[in-house]
Amino acid sequence: RIGSATSLSSAVINTRLQELVRLFKERTEKVKEKLIDPDVTSDDESPVASPTKLAPAAAPVPASGRELEGDKPSGDDHYCEMLCCTFKHRPWLDRLKSYRFPSSIDPLTNLMYVLWLFFVVMAWNWNCWLIPVRWAFPYQTPANIHYWLLVDYLCDLIYLLDILVFQTRLQFVQGGDIITDKKAMKENYLRSQRFKMDVLCLLPLDFFYFKVGVNSLLRIPRCLKYMAFFEFNNRLEAILTKAYIYRVIRTTAYLLYSLHVNSCLYYWASAYEGLGSTTWVYDGEGNSYIRCYYWAVKTLITIGGLPDPKTLFEIVFQLLNYFTGVFAFSVMIGQMRDVVGAATAGQTYYRSCMDSTIKYMNFYKIPKTVQNRVKTWYEYTWHSQGMLDESELLVQLPDKMRLDIAIDVNYNIVSKVALFQGCDRQMIFDMLKRLRSVVYLPNDYVCKKGEIGREMYIIQAGQVQVLGGPDGKSVLVTLKAGSVFGEISLLAAGGGNRRTANVVAHGFANLFILEKKDLNEILVHYPESQKLLRKKAKKMLKSNKPRDEKGGPGDPLIIPPKAGTPKLFRAALAATGRMGGKGPLGRLRWRLKELKAMQ
Repeated sequence: RIGSATSLSSAVINTRLQELVRLFKERTEKVKEKLIDPDVTSDDESPVASPTKLAPAAAPVPASGRELEGDKPSGDDHYCEMLCCTFKHRPWLDRLKSYRFPSSIDPLTNLMYVLWLFFVVMAWNWNCWLIPVRWAFPYQTPANIHYWLLVDYLCDLIYLLDILVFQTRLQFVQGGDIITDKKAMKENYLRSQRFKMDVLCLLPLDFFYFKVGVNSLLRIPRCLKYMAFFEFNNRLEAILTKAYIYRVIRTTAYLLYSLHVNSCLYYWASAYEGLGSTTWVYDGEGNSYIRCYYWAVKTLITIGGLPDPKTLFEIVFQLLNYFTGVFAFSVMIGQMRDVVGAATAGQTYYRSCMDSTIKYMNFYKIPKTVQNRVKTWYEYTWHSQGMLDESELLVQLPDKMRLDIAIDVNYNIVSKVALFQGCDRQMIFDMLKRLRSVVYLPNDYVCKKGEIGREMYIIQAGQVQVLGGPDGKSVLVTLKAGSVFGEISLLAAGGGNRRTANVVAHGFANLFILEKKDLNEILVHYPESQKLLRKKAKKMLKSNKPRDEKGGPGDPLIIPPKAGTPKLFRAALAATGRMGGKGPLGRLRWRLKELKAMQ
């Protein structure tokens, strides 16, 4: 027993001593590293992330034919079983009952409000298009009057709901603050010009139906809700990807509506003079609306070929039509030109840049091969990006919005770069705003071996090939989208700013470039990240060094070896040591010994 206890205690002591030796060795290595690299201020290589929550343990699988009580669907839930899967969802009636109308509505971003404006605009269009038709043409009869009135009062109900429910809940900006208070939003609407027009458009002139009959002209005030139409246009154009298509359709609708009103006036004038009474008026044959609309088109567009007016009323009416047609048609043509010009402004800019560049190259007699590559670059850049320079698009945005866009586009790629792991998150954000997009053509050299590296490259789209071998043309590796190269050269650690291989674009390649001067400007404000980057760059450079330190034949050394100490100077130092080591040479000899021991 005594022997076993003694052997056990000696084993414990031996294990403890080995642990102490290991700790002392680790401590010595860290102190040595700190002496060699003064930038190292802590024992941690990178900031330690906060511990995350462990995922809950998976629940045990119940035995077949048995079901846990907690997994049974409650009586209020609704399950829909399809094949082997079970999908739980609430019935649409329950979702409708549980819906709560928002107390405030953001008119700029709320899609529900845009959808409501669509219904308001549909009601407004019903009044604007159908009131002239019902007044001029004999389409409203006692047999179908109840259908007309039903749709009329449905449109009035939409107008009323817009006033009572939606407009009183619209948020507004006051003094830079977004106001969402119910009372303040209501008072803001009641003081606005929009409220006055909304009340005016709902004047109850329908009560005159009992005296003069159902006359659609009494509903003319309903057309005063034009503010909702223009607001709907602005909101819809803001959410459409190709808003110019809607602008073309809207401008065409303006022209069609002017022709529509003119056709109604022509039928009224014909009925006033008497249908078929002269050769100028409508003769009452065929479809009345189509015939009158055809006459309105020929008049407003001034095609000609119309019968001459006979009476004074017909002459005055025709003159007014001609004057109105010339004015309206010229306005429509000008507006259509502006819409089409705005839609093709980017294409026009691209063509002007292309033409100017071609003119410049022809003037200086640039070779055709170079000209063809320049043209190819223009065409590919325009078709892939829709613009020649992405920075021109973002230059007018505030700094915060540019950062948000840069994070969505580039953060996932930059955050995976090993060199930037553990750096300050805000430093990464500042770096994202400095990235510059560049397009490389097939077989373009991104960088060449031996040149000074001043950029880091991130592949956004396409592929690049790293070339090497004796002839420098063998493909060592192919880098795809999301890959990063040239990051060590940003810090120029230990001569690492020299490119070690040729990198060529394989096909069209779209790269993000971060320049060294931009990174240095950022690191001034983040000293801890700067120290961490230096340490990582040195480690990455050491791991990438070839085993043969002398270098192959013909490979020039980036940093020449240090010259040896002259023989005469070594003899003087030795004599000083024999004499006792006093004087300046003695102190220098002692300092050299100290440096040699440290190395």
